[in-house]
Amino acid sequence: MSDFRFPSRVQKLRERLAKDELDAVFISNGENRRYVSGFVSSAGYLLVTQTEAIICTDFRYTELAVHQAPGWRIDRIGGKPDWLAKLVNELEIKTLVFEADDMTVDTLERFKKALKENDAEPELIPTTGIGVDLRAYKDSGELDLLQHAIDIGDQAFEETAALLEVGMTEKEAAWVFEKAVRERGAESISFETIVAIGPNAARPHHATSDSKLIEGQTIVFDCGSRYQGYCSDLTRTVVLGDADDEIKRVYDIVLTAQLAAIDMVRAGMTGEECDAIARTIITEAGHENDFGHSLGHGLGLEVHENPGVGPNAKGKLENGMPFTIEPGIYIPGWGGVRIEDVVVLENGKARVLSHAAKMKF
Repeated sequence: MSDFRFPSRVQKLRERLAKDELDAVFISNGENRRYVSGFVSSAGYLLVTQTEAIICTDFRYTELAVHQAPGWRIDRIGGKPDWLAKLVNELEIKTLVFEADDMTVDTLERFKKALKENDAEPELIPTTGIGVDLRAYKDSGELDLLQHAIDIGDQAFEETAALLEVGMTEKEAAWVFEKAVRERGAESISFETIVAIGPNAARPHHATSDSKLIEGQTIVFDCGSRYQGYCSDLTRTVVLGDADDEIKRVYDIVLTAQLAAIDMVRAGMTGEECDAIARTIITEAGHENDFGHSLGHGLGLEVHENPGVGPNAKGKLENGMPFTIEPGIYIPGWGGVRIEDVVVLENGKARVLSHAAKMKF
C-alpha cells in the first residue's frame, strides 16, 4: 500500500468493499478520482478491487497519470466501452459498484451493452456518496491546502473591500476580487463571485449584475478561491458610508447567531443540531421566515460537499471535518446580511479557519 500516493484513501475504499462483500468499485466522478488517486484530468475512470488499483484513461492523459498516481496500474482506453468488460473478465469481478449520483443513464447503458456483448455480466450495484463520505474527513495535508485557499480568499476580499466605492458596479467589484485571487497564486475562483447591493442582497444567490454600489445599503460579498483543487468560501456584509440602525440591528442578530454556532458546535452533534443553534437566535429575534437556507456545508475539492449542516442534516459532525457556518437574514425590498466562515472540528470543538475582517459599528 505504501507505493500509492494516498495509501490510506485506497485502503478505506477496500475496507468498504470488504464490509459490503463487493468485488470492485468503479469511480467516474472527477473529484473522487482525484481524491483517491491524485490523478487530475478531464477524462478517466478508476477501478479498485482488493488487489488492483487501475486508472483507465485515453492517450492524452496516460503519461500524466503515471506521474500523478504512483503505484497505480495505468490502462490506455479508447472510445469504445468494451475495455471495462475486458477488465471485469480479467479480474473475475462478480459485483461492481458504480457511482449512480455521477454516471449518466446514457453512459451506463453503453457500458451495460458492452458488458453483455463481451460475456461479462457482473451484478451492477448503484451507490451514492461513496466519495463524498470519504472526503468529509480532511487529513493534515488537505487542511494545509484548504487553509492556503482560505488565506488567499481572505486577503483578496480585504483588498477588494478597501477598493469598493460609490458608482462601482457589482460586476466590477467581483472582477477586482477575481484578479486579486489570481495574483496571489490561486488557480481560479472557487465559484462565481456574488456581489449583491441593497434589495439584490435579499436573494441569497443573486446573479451579480450591473447594479451600482451606493452609500447606506448592505453589500453581501460571497466569494472564494481554489488552490491545488481545494475551495474556500467566504461571505462578508459591508456598507459604504454609514449604516443605519436597521442595518446594525439585523447585522448584530446574524453575527450573534454565527458566533454562537461557532462557539457551541461540538463533535458528535448532527448538522441539524448545529443549524438549530443559529436558527433559534434568528427566530427569537423575529426573523424565522427570513433565514431560508441551511446554516452551512462541508467543502474541499468541491465548494459544497459533506457534511451537511442544515435543518434536515442527520449526519454527525466529527473531528477532522471542515464546514461553513453562514447564517443570514433576507428581507425583500430591503436587502440582506450574511456572514460566513469556515471552521474545522478539532478536539471536539470548532477552530475557525477564516480570518477576513468583519464589519464593526
